Amino acid sequence: MAAEIQPQPQARKPCLLSKIDAFQEVVSTAVIIPKEDGVISVSEDRTIRVWLKRDSGQYWPSIYHTMPCRYSFLFFSLLEFVLSEDYNKMTPARTYQAHQGRVTVVLFVLEMEWLLSTGQDKNFTWHCSESGQQLGTYRTSAWVSGLQFDVETRHAFVGDQSGQVTILKLEQDSCSLVTTFKGHTGNVTALCWDPVTRVLFSGSSDHSIIMWDIGGRKGTAIELQGHNDKVQGLCYASHTRQLISCSSDGSIVIWNMDVTRQETPEWLDSDSCQKCEQPFFWNFKQMWDSKKIGLRQHHCRKCGQAVCGKCSSKRSTIPLMGFEFEVRVCDSCHESISDEDRAPTATFHDSKHSIVYMHYEPTTGNLLTSGTDKVIKVWKSTRSVCCLETVLHCGFQSNNH
Repeated sequence: MAAEIQPQPQARKPCLLSKIDAFQEVVSTAVIIPKEDGVISVSEDRTIRVWLKRDSGQYWPSIYHTMPCRYSFLFFSLLEFVLSEDYNKMTPARTYQAHQGRVTVVLFVLEMEWLLSTGQDKNFTWHCSESGQQLGTYRTSAWVSGLQFDVETRHAFVGDQSGQVTILKLEQDSCSLVTTFKGHTGNVTALCWDPVTRVLFSGSSDHSIIMWDIGGRKGTAIELQGHNDKVQGLCYASHTRQLISCSSDGSIVIWNMDVTRQETPEWLDSDSCQKCEQPFFWNFKQMWDSKKIGLRQHHCRKCGQAVCGKCSSKRSTIPLMGFEFEVRVCDSCHESISDEDRAPTATFHDSKHSIVYMHYEPTTGNLLTSGTDKVIKVWKSTRSVCCLETVLHCGFQSNNH
């Protein structure tokens, strides 16, 4: 459990503060305790542990609780605990019989005293945390892997394995479908909601992040392409206007969102290159008439036109469109992109472990990552804000793993 302590960074680069590596299995969920400089972890070995930071800078276990196996009737439960003020006692408070499949996401809404949860049974449920009563349920088309909630409008954002994001309007005991968004080619793996700018971020197994402008331009979608593997976590630091994302390959990307970004164009359909007019290989009539072999179709990422390989031989980054890596552009667009246009809007960092979960604590600016190496790492990612009153409410799944 040795901690690696480094001086505070001057730039946006995450600085590794501590490591916790005393786990037998992968940590699937963990949160930073803001005022006590501690961590609560839930591992695949069914243990929930509280770690407190000592004067030496190392995290040491305070208490732990072993979860029971799943109950009869294949119910997978949410367990609520009460922690003592000194974090040396953990008392089970309530069990919520919520799902008939493994719980995937749990979200506590303090202002409403609601406990929202989703499971692999394709059910989205919400309970009253005071009475323990189930208030309502909604059946999703695929099992949910991302969940966020807006207190002001009572909108729940649900991302599922089909790549779809569904917006639901929740009432005390009912809900209604508002709309659905489909922009990912892979399943949604993470969601992040900023209630100030009213922007929703969704990450996917297709390596992309989509920024949905819910409040401003009614669903405008802006892509962010900066990962080479499945996006595993998203969080937004509103005080610095930075989006933090992580992926399975261990990369942590910090995006500057204090810039005016451009929506990527839709790809145009054409039977021939929209630059040189040479036919594509399925355009048999034009190939026969011109006595030419058809060409493969490509698309320019900047203008969206259908072009052949010869007319799109160049590559360029387009950071304001979210392309931090070089992508295919047509020759005319390549000439129009200046060096200033290629200035990066994100920084890239290697966490040195394959990330499965991420949590951000806004009052300190600290970031937590958990990896397949069974290690938790705590990072200083951004400058902290003034200390806010934070209430921690944990829901956990009960299963055989």
